Amino acid sequence: MSIEQLVLLVLALPLLGALINGTIGKNLPKVVSGAIATGVMFIAFALSMVIFNSNGEQRIIHLFNILSYEDLKLSANLMVDSLSTWMLLIVTGVGSLIHLFSMGYMSHDKGYYKFFTYLNCFIFAMLILVLGSNYFMLFFGWEGVGICSYLLISFHYSDKEKGMLNGIAARKAFIMNRIGDLGLLIGLFLILIQFGSLEYNDVAQQILVNGIRPTEAMSFAITLFLFVGATGKSAQIPLFTWLPDAMAGPTPVSALIHAATMVTAGIFLVVRSNFLFELAPTTQDIMLYVGLATSLVAAFIALRQNDIKKVLAYSTVSQLGLLFVALGMGAYTAAMFHVTTHAFFKALLFLGSGSVIHAMSDEQDIRLMGGLKKFIPITHITFLIGTLAIAGFPLLSGFYSKDEILAHAAHHNIGIYLVLMVSVALTAIYMFRLYFLVFHGSFRGSDEAKSHLHESPLNMTLPLMVLAVLSVVGGLLNLPGIIFHSGAHWLSHYLELNTAGLNLIQPMHLESDQAMLLMGGAVVLSLGILLVSFVVYVKRSTTAKDDDQLSGWEMLSAKKLYFDEIYNFLFVKPTEWLSKQFHAIIEIGILNKSINGITLMLSHSGELIRKWQSGMVASYLLWMVLGIVGMVLYYLIKF
Repeated sequence: MSIEQLVLLVLALPLLGALINGTIGKNLPKVVSGAIATGVMFIAFALSMVIFNSNGEQRIIHLFNILSYEDLKLSANLMVDSLSTWMLLIVTGVGSLIHLFSMGYMSHDKGYYKFFTYLNCFIFAMLILVLGSNYFMLFFGWEGVGICSYLLISFHYSDKEKGMLNGIAARKAFIMNRIGDLGLLIGLFLILIQFGSLEYNDVAQQILVNGIRPTEAMSFAITLFLFVGATGKSAQIPLFTWLPDAMAGPTPVSALIHAATMVTAGIFLVVRSNFLFELAPTTQDIMLYVGLATSLVAAFIALRQNDIKKVLAYSTVSQLGLLFVALGMGAYTAAMFHVTTHAFFKALLFLGSGSVIHAMSDEQDIRLMGGLKKFIPITHITFLIGTLAIAGFPLLSGFYSKDEILAHAAHHNIGIYLVLMVSVALTAIYMFRLYFLVFHGSFRGSDEAKSHLHESPLNMTLPLMVLAVLSVVGGLLNLPGIIFHSGAHWLSHYLELNTAGLNLIQPMHLESDQAMLLMGGAVVLSLGILLVSFVVYVKRSTTAKDDDQLSGWEMLSAKKLYFDEIYNFLFVKPTEWLSKQFHAIIEIGILNKSINGITLMLSHSGELIRKWQSGMVASYLLWMVLGIVGMVLYYLIKF
């Protein structure tokens, strides 16, 4: 089977799973429905591994033409290169594990088949996004993951207690992403105007080979609007508040959206468009400082959140900010390295939180947990590994990927490096707080909740164990060359192999003593925060405070810096007021009265004409005579 056929099969498998479950899934046993959706994902991952092990040549797969004019051709094409293949592995690999976990987590849900239909559709849309050979295909997949995320976030819309909140959270995510999507759409039109094509290779060829450069203003406009699109999808300031609210969806959805798929679409867009962003240093600076602010703000908010999933959600926003800092410095392969490790340990943490919630009978408040390590030992060990990885613990995957971004920051600007170190420190603080409050100390919930504590079944713990192993060894993908010579920077070299533009980026080099100093500082910081957190939350048995006990910075953190309240005052309330005015003046005062006036006029004219239809022959003869007399008079006057 050729590579082209394998790619099409990978794309078709999740769509096939969605079609089967969407049509007959309601009549299938749950185990069959889940097995179909999960099975197609594991087959897709196996085929993706075959594609990855091919000779590595770039391939364009033509599907069909969408538009074909003399000056404009738009085709549905797929492209297989290093970047798309790597994303293919992440999406299908982590997605397969999340599907497997979902079989156990959603086993008692009435909408089981519908959930897997949406989940397969989500993967299909994400594959279109990363495999497309042009910006149109990217946009098609971009909108696809948007609508699927809406369906998944609001999945429990009929829940009596939280159904309305779930619906609001889904609408919030959908609307805020539409703002970013408008920016992306404008950026694509500008690309089309400037280059006459939306094909990645055509645009890259014109810039990198033919030397065609847009004006500085045009380069800035194109990249800025692309970044606006990335800001919405990858949850950067100011369009980040939708992502924590998206926790309303089932926990596997949180893992899928916030680990390896939807939220990384903005990162993928920038990396894929690196040849455009390299022409716009101003946009790169904006991206850098927006990412820096997002990373700090989200990390600060996470410090005093008490919902286990909300902590991880703000952690995701913070990590995405770190990735945009890397992109703003031109460290595209370093960003992709952290995207990969983040997919491992963040999917692990979200699924681990799902296992905790499963054990706690759907309780998510960490103030009602504690001492869970003896009740759910597998979840405990795997969650600890994920926590250590994201905190940058030595020799785990997050240590290497974060350290590479920090090294770029130190090389770029020492001030940015110091601010990033603050964000990294905050990450370790809130993650160790979360870990110790959930798994150590004494159980703080009710006796009834304690009696139901139990470890999750194998189909939920197995994905945790696989992701835990990946979180440990993931750093081997891109080891630093200063210390490791064999296999150093493997992922960077792989991505640069045939991804347009990446092979032209000048690599960053640090002196060995400087690299060792930075790495040593990261080790000391991680170990120091771990020790202090252990003393505070285990030795001193400090617990999370209730909201009425908070003040100062703790209240600001718990209240999420009042972002939702500010947005509500600035945008939601004025929009509601304008809607009411529109309803009262335009709809009721003008449209309704106009329509009612027309209907009344037609009604009265109908009444008048109805009188002519009396059924009396004498009356009809009279009207005929009057008509004839009228016609005669008209022609007499005329002539």
